[in-house]
Amino acid sequence: GSLGQGLSVGIGIAMNAKLDSLNYKTYVLLGDSEMSEGSVWEAIQLASYYNLNNLIGIIDVNKLGQRGETMYGYDLDAYKNRINSFGWHTITIDGHNIEQIYKAYHEALNSKKPVMIIAKTVKGKEGLFLENQDGWHGIALKKDEFEKALQELGNIDKKIKGKIDKSKNSKPKLIKQGKIKDVYYNLGELLATRKAYGNALVRLFPRYTNIVVLDAEVSNSTFSETFKKIYPYRFFEMFIAEQNMVGAALGFSKRGKIPFVSTFSVFFTRAFDQIRMSAVSSGDIKFVGSHGGVSIGADGPSQMGLEDFAMFRTILGSTVLCPSDANSTAKLVVEMINQRGIVYLRTARPETEVIYEKDEEFKVGGSKIVRSSKNDKVTVVACGVTVFEAIKACDELTKSKINIRIIDTYSIKPIDEKTLTKCAHETNNLVVVVEDHNMQGGLGDAVLEVFATDSKVKVFKMAATKMPMSATPEEQFKFEGINWEAIVAKVKAIV
Repeated sequence: GSLGQGLSVGIGIAMNAKLDSLNYKTYVLLGDSEMSEGSVWEAIQLASYYNLNNLIGIIDVNKLGQRGETMYGYDLDAYKNRINSFGWHTITIDGHNIEQIYKAYHEALNSKKPVMIIAKTVKGKEGLFLENQDGWHGIALKKDEFEKALQELGNIDKKIKGKIDKSKNSKPKLIKQGKIKDVYYNLGELLATRKAYGNALVRLFPRYTNIVVLDAEVSNSTFSETFKKIYPYRFFEMFIAEQNMVGAALGFSKRGKIPFVSTFSVFFTRAFDQIRMSAVSSGDIKFVGSHGGVSIGADGPSQMGLEDFAMFRTILGSTVLCPSDANSTAKLVVEMINQRGIVYLRTARPETEVIYEKDEEFKVGGSKIVRSSKNDKVTVVACGVTVFEAIKACDELTKSKINIRIIDTYSIKPIDEKTLTKCAHETNNLVVVVEDHNMQGGLGDAVLEVFATDSKVKVFKMAATKMPMSATPEEQFKFEGINWEAIVAKVKAIV
């Protein structure tokens, strides 16, 4: 996979062994070039913190990278001193000496710390015209070069012996035990969807006992701490190191766990490559990004996730969800468990009103019609916090005898094409999309894709287009032109 990620995945696998009291060791092969990646050092730091003495890394120090010598070349002490300082046990060896290799593994198996074997090797060893030569990275030998290399290696048995295992890794099974406790909310109750997420995890664990929860030192904001307080042994503090957190989640996933990974939605952008590679590796990971959009208010633009819908939508086979109230959040967390692959759910900071009954069903690929009448002139599509701005706009437009239909598109990917198309055709083919996200790549573009071949339908996008500041949520909505007043103005302008 992508360089710098293997050790993080190994950490997840090793942590799984500790969690389940399993007696296996996890081995991770590293290249010397990838030791420049920050995610490697995130992993080295965390392995020491959790005392993963069941984790053994091997660095192949051949000093040649893609375009020349690596940062430290053959300076094995440079690697040793740095890794030692993180609390690892290190062993330096000649990577071509079988006796030293044997002794290193024997020593590693009996260590009380995570171990890094630092092996000096020669690229192209014993291939005389290839040996220790730059310029061969990722290059296959031509036929005549291949024959020359074989001659220089001497007598070689070129027959493939043994059987090839063509079996595929099975998907992790959903372990269902016990009953799901009913934790739902009354109509009109005010509760942030991020709090409903934390409550949902506690409610679900007795039934889905292979859940693990990882958080990047913001569990008191994402409310995964609600789960931590009840099931501390199933919660893993990954600290402010999001790339390593996602890599470790992939490791847990490959050992049959269902990892829920939470942080501020904006911080997942730091780990996009790890998220992408989790999909490549057929990972089954549930991502929950809190504090999405300008609705977080005074925290300012550095903390605002305005790219998350776009980012997760681009992942092949991903699912993207954005509930608006506590009951829809509770139901969608269950759907996340039953949905395989990369699943993302955005939660919000502000408290929102419970608008759905506790027995409402929420399915991936669905939506909810919040307001409708036979005389609707425009369909307004929203998700999350903007659903409530649309409701306010609806109430105001009614005073002017203008009726609008509101769709809560809580499932952004896959999107409810059938309902969107039906509603658009019943409302003069006019659709307004309002979202707390950047203009590009979010809900608006998902709706545009639905009507790409329908020239009759006109879609008007309303989204964040200016650099937000530190202000109240209401001020932020007004500044970005996505509040109820802006919706009213847009509807009046197009009808």
